[in-house]
Amino acid sequence: MESLRMIETWPVPNAAAVVVRGADGAVLGGHGPQQHLFPLASVTKLLTSYAALVAVEEGVFELDDPAGPAGSTVRHLLAHTSGLAFDEHRVMAEPGNRRLYSNAGFDVLARTLQQASGIEFGRYAAEAVFEPLGMRSTLINTAHKSPAGAGGLSTAADLALFAAELQAPKLLDPSTLRAATREVAFPGTSGVLPGFGHRRPNDWGLGFEIRDGKAPHWTGTTNSPATFGHFGQSGTFLWVDPEAGVACVALADRDFGPWAAEVWPVLGDAVLAELRG
Repeated sequence: MESLRMIETWPVPNAAAVVVRGADGAVLGGHGPQQHLFPLASVTKLLTSYAALVAVEEGVFELDDPAGPAGSTVRHLLAHTSGLAFDEHRVMAEPGNRRLYSNAGFDVLARTLQQASGIEFGRYAAEAVFEPLGMRSTLINTAHKSPAGAGGLSTAADLALFAAELQAPKLLDPSTLRAATREVAFPGTSGVLPGFGHRRPNDWGLGFEIRDGKAPHWTGTTNSPATFGHFGQSGTFLWVDPEAGVACVALADRDFGPWAAEVWPVLGDAVLAELRG
């Protein structure tokens, strides 16, 4: 895909991108070093969330099991409505009242899964998600880093496999994935979309941000409201547009900033325009 060559102009040391078709998981195009290992930052939350959803289907815990602050559940943690602060285990609001984007909440989520399963979280994620999908280079290192972001490493090639799974799931029942990515958890909840300011509402599924009518946004201006995914502070993103039937992954090794907010939507629009022909 010619549109992916756009990453050559990005002000970053290294970048890789890939586009994956939803119907059959085919890679429609890739550019840059597909096997280069990039830190994912908060794109890791998609992997953590998927492992948690597998755990729900396996009966390790349930979405409405208590987890985190008083009154909070696994569902609240996934949806950033537990009331926990951004990077502190400090309660800022009653569960379900505000969309407080929380790394701390994902730390609690991973710890809850680990305690319920008796398996170290990084190992559980590998056995439940990475290994079945053939994501051989992907890991979440929880020994010294957070499953909310800093512990995640992957490649464009591996995330292409995950992007295919997000469009035609083999590890989850399709209804579980649809609920996590297409249904707003705690509708009407407002809060800050990191890097883009306060949004009313700030729609989110279970671990997946849902674009809906947010503007400006890190996806393309022509991405459908149904688009879901996540971006990371390390210069990474993954989005799936169910209406277009494709997913796009881009990885870079420069921290998110104005450069990313400028070039990411342009790439998204160029990819979708090329696919439309």
